[in-house]
Amino acid sequence: MANSLIFFLFPLALLISISTSIPNPNKPSSNSLTAHSVLTSHGFPIGLLPTDVLSYDLNHTSGHFSVNLGYPCRLTLPPDNYLATYSKKITGKIVENRIAELNGIRVRAFFQWWGITGIKINGDDLVFEVGMVTAKYPAKNFDESPQCEGKKRSSS
Repeated sequence: MANSLIFFLFPLALLISISTSIPNPNKPSSNSLTAHSVLTSHGFPIGLLPTDVLSYDLNHTSGHFSVNLGYPCRLTLPPDNYLATYSKKITGKIVENRIAELNGIRVRAFFQWWGITGIKINGDDLVFEVGMVTAKYPAKNFDESPQCEGKKRSSS
């Protein structure tokens, strides 16, 4: 009888141990990172993403990510006040000082919309890639996350 009781209790204890170590998606972890903190951990300023991020996924091995805004976002980028649009889902690959394979961010310049395909850090500057063309801006211009235009601000 004692052997059958141990045989029953051991799997039960193991199941309880495993279930308490699985993170609850409805309860944020104290050590969970935000999409903005992932940017800073790779050397980028938080202002590359708007404040309106709902969720994100990051493959820590490959660096592939997706950011969910929940709705398309329109905003003005510093320093030259370029109009930019963010799709409701932004994808790419992030590694130290480089974002590649970027999809979902477009900027209006020279009377035309251009898709930003990559962003690199070059000293104190960010280099935005639009296909084979690049544009360099001081990273300090992106120290604050912009809010999507046309959205009501919460009063909290």
